[in-house]
Amino acid sequence: MREKNMSQDPDNLNANGAPADAFAIEATRVQEQRVRRRNTILIIAAIALVIFGLTILIIWRWKKSKAESEAEVTPVVSVKVAKAEPGSIAAQIIAVGTIWPREKADVGAKISAQIKKMALLKNKVVLAGEVIAVLESRDLQAQRAEAVAALNEARTNERSLITGTIPKTNAEDQKALMDARAKVNNARATYDRRRVLYQQGGISKKDLEASQLEVTTAEDELRLQEQTVTLRGRSLNPNDRALAAAKTAEAEQHLATLDAQLGYATIRSPITGIVTDQYQYEGEFASAGGKLVTIADTTTVIVKAPFSDTVAAQLKAGDAASVVPTDTSSEEMKGQITLLSRSSDPTNRTVEVWVTLANGAGKLRANGAAQVTVFANSKNDAIVVPAAAVTLEASNADEGTVMVVDAQNIAHEKKVTVGIRAADKIEIVEGLQAGDIVVVEGNFALPDGTKVEIARDEEKKEGDEKEKEKD
Repeated sequence: MREKNMSQDPDNLNANGAPADAFAIEATRVQEQRVRRRNTILIIAAIALVIFGLTILIIWRWKKSKAESEAEVTPVVSVKVAKAEPGSIAAQIIAVGTIWPREKADVGAKISAQIKKMALLKNKVVLAGEVIAVLESRDLQAQRAEAVAALNEARTNERSLITGTIPKTNAEDQKALMDARAKVNNARATYDRRRVLYQQGGISKKDLEASQLEVTTAEDELRLQEQTVTLRGRSLNPNDRALAAAKTAEAEQHLATLDAQLGYATIRSPITGIVTDQYQYEGEFASAGGKLVTIADTTTVIVKAPFSDTVAAQLKAGDAASVVPTDTSSEEMKGQITLLSRSSDPTNRTVEVWVTLANGAGKLRANGAAQVTVFANSKNDAIVVPAAAVTLEASNADEGTVMVVDAQNIAHEKKVTVGIRAADKIEIVEGLQAGDIVVVEGNFALPDGTKVEIARDEEKKEGDEKEKEKD
């Protein structure tokens, strides 16, 4: 009732005729609503600010934990390393050569005849002096018999001409000469005895003179016989004697020729080696000068390879060389340079180089091909690293990269310039210093700045042994 009365009190009406208390109440209500709205907005803003801060904090902590987890799982690459050290190196120059036996002989017939006896000899070993083939020689043997008879006749004629008479007459003259000497000796002995008797008065002087006459007659007959023998030896014509001697020598030479031809009928091996080719066989007709077999001594071979004249100028006899056959699966063989040709091929400017090496096992075949490697442009003070440490931009490029490991075991990529290349090492002309540690295994696609762990050979061996035990 009070509220109603108050609303009806004229003093409580406003200008519009509304009660004054109602207006104040409405204003207060509106003001309270504004305060509540502002407070709500402030609360919401504070809550949003708190949520935003929490979000930022959560994101920061998430990123931090993620970075820490990534740092924890970053792998350490295991690599093998080596030192860049000063040392000697030489360029490897390769050429393809031909394998030649140390000794080779083409054995042929020197006379034309049918092959009477010859075995299948290809790929067989024959010794020096061993019989390879026997040719038909019956006609030569008949000719030799005729030559022997002719020689005997010539010698007989020569003797008859030199003595001047038949042997019987010559013997008679010699007998007459000996009789004359004996008669002289007998007459002298008789004379000596009669002289003693004469001095003793046993005989007359007439008997002594008769004995002296017999001595003189015997001496005259001896001188006559000696002159007769001498005259018969001097009475021959010198031209006739020379002609007889020439005919005898001619007969001897003819016999020697036939003996040589008979020797040619038996064909022997001139060297010890393997029969690489056989051209004719038993029963065929061999022509003079035609080849029968080829024999090669391959216990030691010579590989003849052409090298450029600039490379050959840096080589000398005695230098080491390696040979790898191209037609077999044989391993690398070591030899040495034994000859450098003194002339160059004007077409391709190459010099023939001979490499001699032992071939006792017979791994190298005659006339086969082989790859010859010689070493030139040698240096003794070059910075050398293993070839596996360098990644070249191209196979024939002079620049590349290496991975260098620092004191903290961090790998860094470095560009280098290379020089002389060998099979297992390379000269570094620029980019490295002696003592630098380079990666030789595990450097393929290794990022710059990667943490590495240097693998030890001992650990690797232990790991291999463990794997073998597991197997």
